[in-house]
Formats: sequence, C-alpha cells, structure tokens
Amino acid sequence: MFGMSQEMFLLVDALVAIVGLILLITRWRVHPFIALTLAAGFLGLTSGMPVDKVMKSFQDGFGGVLGFVGIVLGLGTMLGKMMAESGGADRIARTLIDAFGRERVHWAMMFAAFLVGIPLFFEIGFVLLIPLVFIVARRTGVSLIRIGIPLLAGLSVVHGLVPPHPGPLLAIGVFNADIGKTIFYGLIVGLPTAMIAGPIFGKFISKYVPGEASPELMEQLAREPEARELPGFGITLVTVLLPVALMLLKTFADVALDEKNIVRQWMDFIGHPITALLAALLLSLYTFGFARGFTSKQIMKFVDDSLAPTAAIVLIIGAGGGFKQMLVASGVGNAIGQMALHAQVSPILLAWLVAGLIRIATGSATVATITGAGIVAPLATMVPGVNRELLVLATGAGSLILSHVNDAGFWLVKQYFNMTVAETFKTWTVMETLISVVAIIFIMLLSLIV
Repeated sequence: MFGMSQEMFLLVDALVAIVGLILLITRWRVHPFIALTLAAGFLGLTSGMPVDKVMKSFQDGFGGVLGFVGIVLGLGTMLGKMMAESGGADRIARTLIDAFGRERVHWAMMFAAFLVGIPLFFEIGFVLLIPLVFIVARRTGVSLIRIGIPLLAGLSVVHGLVPPHPGPLLAIGVFNADIGKTIFYGLIVGLPTAMIAGPIFGKFISKYVPGEASPELMEQLAREPEARELPGFGITLVTVLLPVALMLLKTFADVALDEKNIVRQWMDFIGHPITALLAALLLSLYTFGFARGFTSKQIMKFVDDSLAPTAAIVLIIGAGGGFKQMLVASGVGNAIGQMALHAQVSPILLAWLVAGLIRIATGSATVATITGAGIVAPLATMVPGVNRELLVLATGAGSLILSHVNDAGFWLVKQYFNMTVAETFKTWTVMETLISVVAIIFIMLLSLIV
C-alpha cells in the first residue's frame, strides 16, 4: 500500500495514530478517554481490519484490562482509604521518616517498593503504596516526584525482571530457564537498576517537575486522621502485607506441589491477587476500622467515598487497554517482531530489542515479554552457550522501555500524580526507559562472567 510493504505500512499507521492521540490530548485538550477511543478506532479502520472487528477489538481490550485492573484498583483504593483514615499510613510514614530521616526518605520508598513488589502485580503494589507517597510528601514537605519516582522504580523493576511476575515467569517457560537462577540474577541486576532509576533520577527530575498532588486525592489519601490513637506499626504491616504473604504462599505452592494437588489448588485460589486483596480489605475493616473506634456507618462511608476519585482513572485505563488491543489485532506487534528477527545481533541484545519494540507498539510489558520470548527462543537454540536466564532478564528489561500513551501504567501515574502528558513523559517515561537501558547494560556485563 502506497508503495510500502505491509509491515512498514502498519508501523507508519501506528505512528500516525499515536501522534494524533498525543495531539488530541495536548493541543486540543480532548479528554484522554475520548482521545484513546478515537485513536483506536482510527487505527483499526486504516490498518485494514474488517469493519465489524474494529470496535469488537477495542471492547475486548477495554474489558480485558478492567476485568483485572478495575477490580484491583477498587479493592486497593478501599484498602488505601481505610489505611489513611485510621492513621495506618501515617504510622508507616512516621516510622520510615524516623528510620531514614527526611533527606533519605526517598531511599526508604524505593526499598519498600522493591521488597513489597516482588510478589505483587505492578497495579496492586501501586494502589497499596501510593497513600505512603502522599502522606510522606505532606509530612516532610519533600517533592511528590522525588518520593514517588523511587517507589515507581522499585515496583517496575521487579515487575519486569523478577518472577513470580507473569511476564518473567512465562518467559522462563518459553526459554526453559531455571527459576531460582532467574530470581537470583534478577535481584543482582534489579537492585542497582532501581537505585539509579529511582532515588538518583528522582532527585534530579524533581528539580524540574516537582509535582503537585490532586487536592481530592491528597484529601483522601493523606489527610490528617482524626485525633485518635494510631494503629501499631506491627498490625499495620500485617494488614497491608497480607496480600503479599498470601501471594508468596501461592508461589511456593506452585513450585513445590503438583498442579493436581488439592493444597496447591486452594493456595492458587487464596493467593490469587483479587482474593488476597479482598482478604486484606476485610481484615482492614477491623484493624483500621472497628478496632480504631469507627462505627459501621463511618466505615461504609469511607468505602463509598474512596471510589469516586478513581472513576476517571478506571475509564482511561480501560481505553488504554482498548488501544493496546487494537495495536495487537491490527498486526503491528507481529510486524515489529518479524522485522527485528532479521537483525544480526547477539541473542541477548535481540531479546531486549524485540521486546522493546513490541512494548513501544503495544504498551503492554507482559505482552512484550511473552511475544519477544516466543520470537527469540528458536534463535537462542541455534547459538551455543547463551545463558537462558539472562535471555529472560533481557526480554523483561526490553518490555519496560519507553512507556507512553498506549500503556495503562502511563495513565495511572499521570492521574494519581496530577501531571500533564508532557510531565508524565519527562518523569515516568524517562524513568522506565532508564530502567530498561541500565538493566540491559548490567545484563550484558553479567553475561561476561556467568
């Protein structure tokens, strides 16, 4: 078409759709939900998809994202509200500030996110820990971005590099890698990467984009609790980390037990992110609610009030999922992968490159990891001596690069941190790209000795 190959046409078409999306939001001030829907429709109609499949693909992508993320956001927001109203977030913030000091509290946020985030989906870790960002910023007067970027970096690094996150876990299966070695190498690469992209970059970029929290979210998540005794640090950690513990148990059961084992089946149910978050929320109704002297009426009001500020976020994330699905259904992701396969580079670099290109096109780190692994795996068997665990990490690192308007995480961060699209590019997008580039450098260095 127009003298171009099918693959090149799809790439140009996707680029036009993405540029148009950015212009709709930034220049013409169209609401992101409407802009994402329009861009997805344009891409579907111009890419050659059957007309009857266009809105169906958008609908599937929208529902596919919200089927999980929507529930997680709802449960996590309720849990965050209970933690904030009871003073639980305040208790953790005070403890972190006392332990690290005002000048180093951003390091505390990175380490907390890195550890807590290992067994958690990015979205779950985000909604669990975001109240801490707001309350620490309020209490210390430190820039919201300086505190928030380290938290995002910690969560993002383990999401891309460390099993049991779905992307790395599935890549391990594709490459036939060892899960124990992958976790070990992932931690070796991930920790210094999180330090560079988190506290160090966050301190730098906060000078240019300090961040200003939404008054509504600041009121909800970081308001001063009523004058009452704060919950203990121990019970607060137990409540907040209950989902972490349940999901870790699920992971151990999946490794140690046969899939037909009844114990493993029950642990898979109990450790499912939705079940784990629901359990934590029910526990919080007591530990952060009744035990703190709140009445049933007050607690239900907290739960109701928590959902209103997330309505726009849920719609935008859903539309981002619809746009992502349109990119996948139109064949853009596959076109990029096939073009990259012909490149004459090392398997580790190729894995990073393929995953990176698919990530840029589709917006999904998990899709990029799985697709990239599937493309590179056959080539890896032809190259003797290539480290399969490092192939997993390289694919995961590539899957994090250049998060932009087709990534649900982009809109999640933008809305919660009350930034413009341009500011989100300067902070979140640069941070994600920094993680990807720094990680592949460490992976290549590690490949010299393992």
